[in-house]
Amino acid sequence: MKHVAVLMGGWSAERPVSLSSGNACADALEQEGYQVTRLDVDRHVSSTLEALKPDVAFNALHGPYGEDGVVQGILEYLDIPYTHSGVMASALAMDKERAKIIARRAGVPVAEALVMHRLDAAKKHPMPPPYVVKPVNEGSSFGVLIVREDQSSPPQQLYADDWPYGDIVMVERFVHGRELTCAVMGGVALGVTEIIASDGGWYDYDAKYVEGGSKHVLPADILPNIYQKIQTLSLKAHEAIGCRGVTRSDFRLDDRVNGTGELIWLEVNTQPGMTPTSLLPEIAQHAGHSFGELLRWIVEDASCRR
Repeated sequence: MKHVAVLMGGWSAERPVSLSSGNACADALEQEGYQVTRLDVDRHVSSTLEALKPDVAFNALHGPYGEDGVVQGILEYLDIPYTHSGVMASALAMDKERAKIIARRAGVPVAEALVMHRLDAAKKHPMPPPYVVKPVNEGSSFGVLIVREDQSSPPQQLYADDWPYGDIVMVERFVHGRELTCAVMGGVALGVTEIIASDGGWYDYDAKYVEGGSKHVLPADILPNIYQKIQTLSLKAHEAIGCRGVTRSDFRLDDRVNGTGELIWLEVNTQPGMTPTSLLPEIAQHAGHSFGELLRWIVEDASCRR
């Protein structure tokens, strides 16, 4: 019986999401017949894992230290096979600036963006509104600020002494239109989902994780050629950044009557959420993979030097 340590929790802003993901995965892996240890990760994780000696580490961490190559490096050092992307791909994907550079060079369309200190972004509009301000190394929409066309000044929250998301932010042109996402499993692009926030707004933290916060339309009701293009671009971004296992790429499509018609890639998630409201398990289910089968595939795909 394979012993799987499910790494969850951690100390990033995404700790609650990670605990939800981790416990859901641990429950399903137990039902699949694995010996499972649930490990709430702290700064002694290296010595804990060294003593535990699991056959596989299932990485259900989200955000800094868990999704950015740090814990992956620890697992490499300990020679413990682990799931999802390796050290380099995890670090690149978490860094929004570098991920966009690589994606653009691979032919994936991205929105114009500037990277700067948050205090500089708060002084005057870095680009004509509308635009989005986002931390360069956070997930789950933490710290994301949308500046509308009619706003006379940048977000003053950026001046806050207790701003918890780091001093470097990305200012990115706001792309109007629909929110779409596509999963990749191994070397195969799965289905495309449209995400519609229940309050009619954007896909923020509550829309992602609060029950009923968003509606998922799978398969997305878009033109077949656009659907296929999103699948192609998702796989292209996955491969260009060097990802492994499962990922999920997010897009915006401006197909309004008087819109630009543009399709823009936003980011790749190397460790998509596995909560009850998460997108990737839904997309995998639509492709014929039950939650348990999906997790079994992820565990059996685990390795070092990813």
